[in-house]
Amino acid sequence: MSLWSRLSRAVGALGPSREQIDADDEARSAARRGTTPIGQAVPRSRATVSGVIRAVTYGPVTAKPVLTGQLYDGTGTIDLVWIGRHSVTGIQPGAHLLAEGMVCAGRTRPTIYNPAYELLGEGQ
Repeated sequence: MSLWSRLSRAVGALGPSREQIDADDEARSAARRGTTPIGQAVPRSRATVSGVIRAVTYGPVTAKPVLTGQLYDGTGTIDLVWIGRHSVTGIQPGAHLLAEGMVCAGRTRPTIYNPAYELLGEGQ
């Protein structure tokens, strides 16, 4: 047995990574809310998704205002895009929310434009 395979086996025996634990926790929370898993969101259909905002991107000042939040639920990531907005109250990394809208096939991942959303507390 090679050193690489022995090392892989030893690391695997340590248990799941912190990222895997967080992903499982987010997926369980989304299932408890009864929302569509982001990994199963189908373009050109309406979906209600929930998760945690992992990143927020602001469009350039010289262009029309656009705010993008990456919502993660343990099964995948979806971009929530607010057109015409420099900021949206409560949308920041670490915020938990439920969002609804039409899923579009984005360039890198599914996207919902101008979603209806509800901020969720930590226990929701």
